[in-house]
Amino acid sequence: MLLKPPLPPMEARSVEEIPTGHGWQYEPKWDGFRCIAFRAGKQVYLQSKAGQPLARYFPDIAGALAMLREKHFVLDGELVVPVSGALSFDELQLRLHPAASRVQKLAEANPAMYIVFDLLAENGQVYLQRILQERRRLLEGFVRLNFRSAKSLRLSPSTTDYQTASNWFKRVGGDLDGVVAKRLEATYASGERTAAVKVKQIRTADCVVGGFRYARGTRLVGSLLLGLYDDDGLLHHVGFTSAFARSERRELTKKFEALKRPPGFTGSAPGGPSRWSTDRTAEWEPVAPRIVVEVAYDHFTGGRFRHGTNFLRWRPDKDPRHCTMDQVEHREGKSLVLLDR
Repeated sequence: MLLKPPLPPMEARSVEEIPTGHGWQYEPKWDGFRCIAFRAGKQVYLQSKAGQPLARYFPDIAGALAMLREKHFVLDGELVVPVSGALSFDELQLRLHPAASRVQKLAEANPAMYIVFDLLAENGQVYLQRILQERRRLLEGFVRLNFRSAKSLRLSPSTTDYQTASNWFKRVGGDLDGVVAKRLEATYASGERTAAVKVKQIRTADCVVGGFRYARGTRLVGSLLLGLYDDDGLLHHVGFTSAFARSERRELTKKFEALKRPPGFTGSAPGGPSRWSTDRTAEWEPVAPRIVVEVAYDHFTGGRFRHGTNFLRWRPDKDPRHCTMDQVEHREGKSLVLLDR
Protein backbone atom coordinates (compact mmCIF):
# COMPACT_ATOMS: atom_id res chain seq x y z
CA MET A 1 0.00 0.00 0.00
CA LEU A 2 1.60 3.23 -1.15
CA LEU A 3 -0.95 5.58 0.38
CA LYS A 4 -0.84 6.00 4.15
CA PRO A 5 -2.73 8.19 6.62
CA PRO A 6 -3.01 11.01 7.20
CA LEU A 7 -4.15 11.89 3.69
CA PRO A 8 -5.92 15.26 3.34
CA PRO A 9 -9.21 14.70 1.49
CA MET A 10 -10.07 16.60 -1.66
CA GLU A 11 -12.42 19.43 -0.71
CA ALA A 12 -14.95 21.63 -2.47
CA ARG A 13 -15.36 25.39 -2.48
CA SER A 14 -18.78 26.87 -1.81
CA VAL A 15 -20.81 28.39 -4.64
CA GLU A 16 -24.37 29.69 -4.78
CA GLU A 17 -25.69 27.66 -7.72
CA ILE A 18 -25.19 24.20 -9.19
CA PRO A 19 -22.83 24.64 -12.16
CA THR A 20 -24.14 23.79 -15.61
CA GLY A 21 -22.50 22.76 -18.84
CA HIS A 22 -20.39 19.87 -20.03
CA GLY A 23 -17.79 18.12 -17.89
CA TRP A 24 -19.43 17.96 -14.46
CA GLN A 25 -20.26 14.95 -12.29
CA TYR A 26 -22.88 15.65 -9.62
CA GLU A 27 -23.18 13.83 -6.29
CA PRO A 28 -25.38 14.21 -3.20
CA LYS A 29 -23.60 15.86 -0.26
CA TRP A 30 -24.48 13.60 2.65
CA ASP A 31 -25.00 14.89 6.19
CA GLY A 32 -22.30 12.97 8.04
CA PHE A 33 -18.60 12.71 8.87
CA ARG A 34 -16.08 12.70 6.03
CA CYS A 35 -13.94 9.58 6.24
CA ILE A 36 -11.03 8.11 4.27
CA ALA A 37 -10.80 4.35 4.83
CA PHE A 38 -7.48 2.50 4.51
CA ARG A 39 -7.16 -1.27 4.47
CA ALA A 40 -3.82 -3.08 4.36
CA GLY A 41 -4.33 -6.79 4.88
CA LYS A 42 -5.99 -7.29 8.26
CA GLN A 43 -5.50 -3.67 9.31
CA VAL A 44 -8.28 -1.10 8.79
CA TYR A 45 -7.76 2.59 9.55
CA LEU A 46 -10.53 5.18 9.38
CA GLN A 47 -9.35 8.78 9.08
CA SER A 48 -11.42 11.90 9.74
CA LYS A 49 -11.35 15.01 7.59
CA ALA A 50 -8.95 16.54 10.13
CA GLY A 51 -6.64 13.52 9.97
CA GLN A 52 -7.74 11.92 13.25
CA PRO A 53 -8.46 8.19 13.76
CA LEU A 54 -12.13 7.19 13.75
CA ALA A 55 -12.15 3.38 13.83
CA ARG A 56 -12.61 3.16 17.62
CA TYR A 57 -15.87 5.12 17.27
CA PHE A 58 -17.11 3.11 14.29
CA PRO A 59 -16.10 -0.51 14.97
CA ASP A 60 -19.05 -1.70 12.88
CA ILE A 61 -17.70 0.01 9.75
CA ALA A 62 -14.11 -1.03 10.42
CA GLY A 63 -15.36 -4.61 10.81
CA ALA A 64 -17.35 -4.48 7.58
CA LEU A 65 -14.36 -3.18 5.62
CA ALA A 66 -12.15 -5.89 7.13
CA MET A 67 -14.47 -8.55 5.70
CA LEU A 68 -14.29 -7.39 2.08
CA ARG A 69 -12.83 -9.56 -0.64
CA GLU A 70 -10.21 -6.94 -1.61
CA LYS A 71 -7.55 -6.65 1.10
CA HIS A 72 -5.68 -3.51 0.00
CA PHE A 73 -7.56 -0.31 -0.83
CA VAL A 74 -8.23 3.33 0.07
CA LEU A 75 -11.78 4.70 -0.15
CA ASP A 76 -13.19 8.19 0.32
CA GLY A 77 -16.70 8.63 1.63
CA GLU A 78 -19.08 9.72 4.38
CA LEU A 79 -19.97 8.07 7.68
CA VAL A 80 -23.66 8.34 8.57
CA VAL A 81 -26.07 6.73 11.04
CA PRO A 82 -29.57 5.84 9.77
CA VAL A 83 -32.35 5.86 12.38
CA SER A 84 -35.97 5.07 11.49
CA GLY A 85 -35.42 5.62 7.79
CA ALA A 86 -33.52 8.91 8.08
CA LEU A 87 -29.97 9.96 8.83
CA SER A 88 -29.43 11.20 12.38
CA PHE A 89 -26.56 13.63 12.95
CA ASP A 90 -27.25 13.48 16.69
CA GLU A 91 -26.70 9.70 16.76
CA LEU A 92 -23.58 10.19 14.67
CA GLN A 93 -22.14 12.62 17.21
CA LEU A 94 -22.97 10.28 20.09
CA ARG A 95 -20.43 7.84 18.65
CA LEU A 96 -17.62 10.20 19.67
CA HIS A 97 -17.61 8.77 23.18
CA PRO A 98 -14.49 7.85 25.19
CA ALA A 99 -15.91 4.57 26.52
CA ALA A 100 -15.57 1.63 24.11
CA SER A 101 -18.45 -0.17 25.82
CA ARG A 102 -20.76 2.79 25.18
CA VAL A 103 -19.68 2.99 21.53
CA GLN A 104 -20.37 -0.73 21.10
CA LYS A 105 -23.88 -0.37 22.53
CA LEU A 106 -24.57 2.54 20.19
CA ALA A 107 -23.26 0.55 17.22
CA GLU A 108 -25.53 -2.37 18.11
CA ALA A 109 -28.59 -0.14 18.57
CA ASN A 110 -28.05 1.97 15.44
CA PRO A 111 -25.40 0.59 13.06
CA ALA A 112 -23.53 3.15 11.00
CA MET A 113 -23.27 3.23 7.22
CA TYR A 114 -20.31 4.20 5.05
CA ILE A 115 -21.34 5.87 1.79
CA VAL A 116 -18.38 5.82 -0.61
CA PHE A 117 -17.84 8.18 -3.53
CA ASP A 118 -14.19 7.71 -4.54
CA LEU A 119 -11.55 5.01 -4.89
CA LEU A 120 -8.02 6.30 -4.26
CA ALA A 121 -6.01 3.09 -4.31
CA GLU A 122 -6.55 -0.61 -4.91
CA ASN A 123 -4.29 -3.65 -4.70
CA GLY A 124 -1.12 -1.57 -4.69
CA GLN A 125 -2.19 0.83 -7.45
CA VAL A 126 -2.65 4.50 -6.54
CA TYR A 127 -5.36 6.35 -8.44
CA LEU A 128 -4.81 9.96 -7.30
CA GLN A 129 -3.52 10.98 -10.74
CA ARG A 130 -6.35 9.33 -12.62
CA ILE A 131 -9.23 11.52 -13.74
CA LEU A 132 -12.56 11.33 -11.91
CA GLN A 133 -14.34 9.71 -14.85
CA GLU A 134 -11.91 6.80 -14.69
CA ARG A 135 -11.88 6.63 -10.88
CA ARG A 136 -15.67 6.43 -10.86
CA ARG A 137 -15.62 3.49 -13.27
CA LEU A 138 -13.04 1.74 -11.10
CA LEU A 139 -15.06 2.49 -7.96
CA GLU A 140 -18.23 1.00 -9.43
CA GLY A 141 -16.31 -2.15 -10.33
CA PHE A 142 -14.86 -2.31 -6.81
CA VAL A 143 -18.34 -1.99 -5.29
CA ARG A 144 -19.82 -4.70 -7.52
CA LEU A 145 -17.14 -7.16 -6.41
CA ASN A 146 -17.03 -6.24 -2.72
CA PHE A 147 -20.26 -4.68 -1.44
CA ARG A 148 -22.75 -7.35 -2.47
CA SER A 149 -23.44 -8.63 1.06
CA ALA A 150 -22.24 -5.60 3.05
CA LYS A 151 -25.39 -3.77 4.18
CA SER A 152 -23.43 -1.04 5.97
CA LEU A 153 -21.40 -0.11 2.87
CA ARG A 154 -23.07 1.78 0.02
CA LEU A 155 -22.11 3.49 -3.20
CA SER A 156 -23.13 7.14 -3.38
CA PRO A 157 -25.01 7.87 -6.61
CA SER A 158 -23.60 10.16 -9.25
CA THR A 159 -24.92 11.72 -12.44
CA THR A 160 -23.85 13.99 -15.26
CA ASP A 161 -27.45 15.16 -15.73
CA TYR A 162 -28.10 18.64 -14.36
CA GLN A 163 -31.85 18.04 -13.88
CA THR A 164 -31.20 15.00 -11.71
CA ALA A 165 -28.81 17.04 -9.57
CA SER A 166 -31.44 19.78 -9.28
CA ASN A 167 -33.97 17.22 -8.06
CA TRP A 168 -31.49 16.06 -5.42
CA PHE A 169 -31.04 19.63 -4.30
CA LYS A 170 -34.79 19.94 -3.71
CA ARG A 171 -34.44 17.20 -1.08
CA VAL A 172 -31.82 19.12 0.90
CA GLY A 173 -32.78 19.56 4.55
CA GLY A 174 -33.13 15.96 5.71
CA ASP A 175 -30.43 13.46 4.85
CA LEU A 176 -28.79 15.65 2.25
CA ASP A 177 -26.52 18.56 3.09
CA GLY A 178 -26.37 19.83 -0.49
CA VAL A 179 -24.98 18.87 -3.89
CA VAL A 180 -21.34 18.49 -4.92
CA ALA A 181 -20.16 19.02 -8.49
CA LYS A 182 -16.79 17.62 -9.59
CA ARG A 183 -14.84 18.02 -12.80
CA LEU A 184 -14.87 14.74 -14.74
CA GLU A 185 -11.40 15.40 -16.17
CA ALA A 186 -9.82 16.35 -12.82
CA THR A 187 -7.41 14.25 -10.79
CA TYR A 188 -7.84 13.79 -7.03
CA ALA A 189 -6.62 17.10 -5.57
CA SER A 190 -5.72 16.04 -2.03
CA GLY A 191 -6.20 18.93 0.42
CA GLU A 192 -7.32 21.35 -2.30
CA ARG A 193 -10.59 22.92 -3.47
CA THR A 194 -9.69 23.26 -7.15
CA ALA A 195 -11.65 20.41 -8.74
CA ALA A 196 -15.01 20.50 -6.96
CA VAL A 197 -17.70 22.90 -5.76
CA LYS A 198 -20.54 22.47 -3.27
CA VAL A 199 -23.96 24.07 -3.08
CA LYS A 200 -25.85 24.18 0.21
CA GLN A 201 -29.37 25.40 0.70
CA ILE A 202 -29.49 28.30 3.14
CA ARG A 203 -32.71 28.81 5.10
CA THR A 204 -33.95 31.69 7.22
CA ALA A 205 -35.84 31.89 10.51
CA ASP A 206 -37.22 34.65 12.71
CA CYS A 207 -35.93 34.20 16.26
CA VAL A 208 -36.45 35.89 19.61
CA VAL A 209 -33.41 37.26 21.42
CA GLY A 210 -33.59 35.71 24.90
CA GLY A 211 -30.16 36.72 26.10
CA PHE A 212 -26.65 37.73 25.13
CA ARG A 213 -23.04 37.09 25.97
CA TYR A 214 -20.33 39.68 26.44
CA ALA A 215 -17.33 39.33 24.15
CA ARG A 216 -14.42 37.74 25.97
CA GLY A 217 -12.47 40.31 27.98
CA THR A 218 -14.90 43.17 27.31
CA ARG A 219 -18.25 44.56 28.44
CA LEU A 220 -19.53 44.76 24.88
CA VAL A 221 -22.07 42.35 23.39
CA GLY A 222 -20.30 39.52 21.62
CA SER A 223 -23.26 37.36 20.59
CA LEU A 224 -27.05 37.31 20.82
CA LEU A 225 -28.72 34.13 22.07
CA LEU A 226 -31.64 33.01 19.96
CA GLY A 227 -34.89 31.35 20.99
CA LEU A 228 -37.98 29.76 19.45
CA TYR A 229 -41.31 29.00 21.12
CA ASP A 230 -42.71 25.48 21.30
CA ASP A 231 -46.38 24.44 21.25
CA ASP A 232 -46.59 24.94 25.03
CA GLY A 233 -45.41 28.54 24.82
CA LEU A 234 -41.95 27.86 26.24
CA LEU A 235 -39.02 29.76 24.76
CA HIS A 236 -36.12 27.40 24.01
CA HIS A 237 -32.54 28.43 23.38
CA VAL A 238 -31.66 27.26 19.84
CA GLY A 239 -28.39 28.99 18.95
CA PHE A 240 -26.62 32.30 18.55
CA THR A 241 -25.62 34.98 16.09
CA SER A 242 -22.52 37.13 16.32
CA ALA A 243 -22.02 38.64 12.86
CA PHE A 244 -21.95 42.28 13.95
CA ALA A 245 -19.42 44.97 13.05
CA ARG A 246 -17.26 46.21 15.90
CA SER A 247 -18.71 49.70 15.43
CA GLU A 248 -22.23 48.36 16.13
CA ARG A 249 -21.46 46.57 19.37
CA ARG A 250 -21.56 49.60 21.65
CA GLU A 251 -25.11 50.47 20.58
CA LEU A 252 -26.12 46.82 20.81
CA THR A 253 -24.79 46.70 24.35
CA LYS A 254 -26.85 49.73 25.40
CA LYS A 255 -29.94 48.28 23.74
CA PHE A 256 -29.78 44.85 25.37
CA GLU A 257 -28.45 45.90 28.75
CA ALA A 258 -31.62 48.01 29.05
CA LEU A 259 -33.64 44.82 28.46
CA LYS A 260 -31.79 42.64 31.00
CA ARG A 261 -34.38 40.65 32.90
CA PRO A 262 -34.60 37.00 33.98
CA PRO A 263 -35.39 34.34 33.01
CA GLY A 264 -34.81 35.06 29.30
CA PHE A 265 -35.54 31.49 28.24
CA THR A 266 -38.40 29.57 29.83
CA GLY A 267 -37.62 26.22 28.19
CA SER A 268 -34.14 24.87 27.51
CA ALA A 269 -31.56 27.54 28.31
CA PRO A 270 -27.82 28.07 27.83
CA GLY A 271 -25.91 26.08 30.41
CA GLY A 272 -28.08 22.97 30.20
CA PRO A 273 -26.62 19.58 29.27
CA SER A 274 -25.60 19.59 25.62
CA ARG A 275 -22.84 18.21 23.45
CA TRP A 276 -22.44 21.79 22.16
CA SER A 277 -21.48 23.03 25.64
CA THR A 278 -18.29 25.02 26.15
CA ASP A 279 -16.54 26.59 29.11
CA ARG A 280 -18.55 29.77 28.54
CA THR A 281 -21.95 28.09 28.18
CA ALA A 282 -23.22 29.34 31.55
CA GLU A 283 -21.93 32.90 31.09
CA TRP A 284 -24.89 34.77 29.65
CA GLU A 285 -27.28 37.60 30.44
CA PRO A 286 -31.07 37.07 30.16
CA VAL A 287 -33.22 39.71 28.48
CA ALA A 288 -36.93 40.32 28.07
CA PRO A 289 -38.09 38.46 24.92
CA ARG A 290 -39.09 41.52 22.90
CA ILE A 291 -36.58 41.71 20.06
CA VAL A 292 -36.89 39.58 16.91
CA VAL A 293 -34.12 39.00 14.40
CA GLU A 294 -34.08 37.18 11.09
CA VAL A 295 -31.10 34.87 10.65
CA ALA A 296 -29.82 32.53 7.95
CA TYR A 297 -28.77 28.99 8.85
CA ASP A 298 -27.80 25.76 7.15
CA HIS A 299 -28.87 23.00 9.57
CA PHE A 300 -31.16 22.61 12.56
CA THR A 301 -30.76 19.37 14.50
CA GLY A 302 -31.25 18.21 18.07
CA GLY A 303 -33.16 21.38 18.91
CA ARG A 304 -30.27 23.64 17.86
CA PHE A 305 -28.81 25.46 14.91
CA ARG A 306 -25.77 23.28 14.32
CA HIS A 307 -23.50 26.23 13.51
CA GLY A 308 -23.61 29.92 14.26
CA THR A 309 -26.19 31.79 12.19
CA ASN A 310 -25.79 34.82 9.96
CA PHE A 311 -27.67 37.94 11.04
CA LEU A 312 -29.88 39.28 8.25
CA ARG A 313 -32.07 42.01 9.74
CA TRP A 314 -34.09 43.20 12.72
CA ARG A 315 -37.81 42.37 12.60
CA PRO A 316 -39.64 45.06 14.64
CA ASP A 317 -42.79 44.12 12.72
CA LYS A 318 -42.77 40.55 14.00
CA ASP A 319 -44.60 39.45 17.17
CA PRO A 320 -42.08 37.44 19.26
CA ARG A 321 -44.80 34.88 20.04
CA HIS A 322 -44.99 34.05 16.34
CA CYS A 323 -41.35 32.87 16.33
CA THR A 324 -42.09 29.17 16.66
CA MET A 325 -40.32 25.88 16.09
CA ASP A 326 -42.36 25.06 13.00
CA GLN A 327 -40.08 27.40 11.02
CA VAL A 328 -37.20 24.95 11.32
CA GLU A 329 -39.02 21.69 10.72
CA HIS A 330 -37.46 19.94 7.75
CA ARG A 331 -38.06 16.91 5.62
CA GLU A 332 -36.69 13.66 7.07
CA GLY A 333 -36.02 10.33 5.46
CA LYS A 334 -36.66 11.33 1.86
CA SER A 335 -33.15 10.89 0.53
CA LEU A 336 -32.07 7.42 1.63
CA VAL A 337 -34.05 6.05 -1.31
CA LEU A 338 -31.13 7.25 -3.44
CA LEU A 339 -29.13 4.39 -1.89
CA ASP A 340 -31.65 1.63 -2.60
CA ARG A 341 -30.07 -1.22 -4.49
